[in-house]
Amino acid sequence: MSDIVAVIGGGYGGASVAKALDEQTDAEVVLVEPKDAFEHAAGSLRALVRPDWAPNIHFRYDRLLRRGRVIRERATAVDAGAVTLASGELVEADHIVLATGSRYPRPAKSGVDSAEEALARLRATHAELAAAERVLIAGAGPVGLELAGEIKAVWPGKRVVLVDPAPELLPGFAPELRADLLAQLAELDVELRLGTALAEEPPVGTGRARTFAVRTTDGTELTADLWFRAYGGRVESDFLTGGLAKARTPEGRVRVDEHLRVAGQDRVYAVGDITDLAEAKMAGYAMQHAQVVAENIAAALRGEEPAATYRPSPVPSVLLPLGPTGGVGQVPSEDGPQLLPAETVAAYKGADLFTGRFVELFGTEPVPARA
Repeated sequence: MSDIVAVIGGGYGGASVAKALDEQTDAEVVLVEPKDAFEHAAGSLRALVRPDWAPNIHFRYDRLLRRGRVIRERATAVDAGAVTLASGELVEADHIVLATGSRYPRPAKSGVDSAEEALARLRATHAELAAAERVLIAGAGPVGLELAGEIKAVWPGKRVVLVDPAPELLPGFAPELRADLLAQLAELDVELRLGTALAEEPPVGTGRARTFAVRTTDGTELTADLWFRAYGGRVESDFLTGGLAKARTPEGRVRVDEHLRVAGQDRVYAVGDITDLAEAKMAGYAMQHAQVVAENIAAALRGEEPAATYRPSPVPSVLLPLGPTGGVGQVPSEDGPQLLPAETVAAYKGADLFTGRFVELFGTEPVPARA
């Protein structure tokens, strides 16, 4: 009888590790995921400004696994040997992979389980955004910056203001990258308000077009017609029980060793945002984690000790598009940080936001839009 591997979460890391184990081992892979389609969150900001492009961000799970199965449910409790589903069903497993990712404010992540509903919400927010002349973005990290670039690529005349309490953009990255980023933002006419924050939330919900005024903590009054929150991600780990719950940090992440095993566990692994690794929470890292975990579980299935390891790079990486043709990038190299020009960022990510990679992963084209 084949060993059972339960993967909790079908995002970037979970889908990748499930497919690798399904193809490369004889294990019975069970993917537990409440969404009816994979959501390519890295493409959601372009989907917001270009609803004709929006169907590119969802991929059905039907062809992800050849032998395994996908259970479209939410895991309500997970311990070292079993997964309890919302229906009450118990899925016993020999190996478990935690890959539940994190929540993030819309429009970066939809927060809903239906691809159809997610697209409908994007189209509705697009209509609100199209009607707004002045857009306020709270948070000037990678999400806020990318959102500003996407808005300006479609509506160059809109006034876009980024507000962030940090004194500089992308701290920890090469000064030359930050200088290039500032120059591109200036060329796009994106206004930066750094070293300050909103004194209180605007009196209107995010993504809703209605003119309002709000003060920042330095006393400046800003007027806008619509705003977005680009901060405040939260990991999903409340479902962990027993020894797994003891591995949680105060922030809700789980401690892992160099093999990406959950602390204190031999057969439970974690990938992606849920890990406590000292690195940015990015899709690319989650997919690297998946490779390591797939190798280690495959070794265990052969009766061998896990040998694959993962260590975060001391050089932070980023591919940050500012629309389809602009952006900045930094990757590690033997000589330290290697900077990437806008043309390279566009070629790697900005042009299609990696949608081709997911056509290959899921073995299908994106979910077609309904008329």
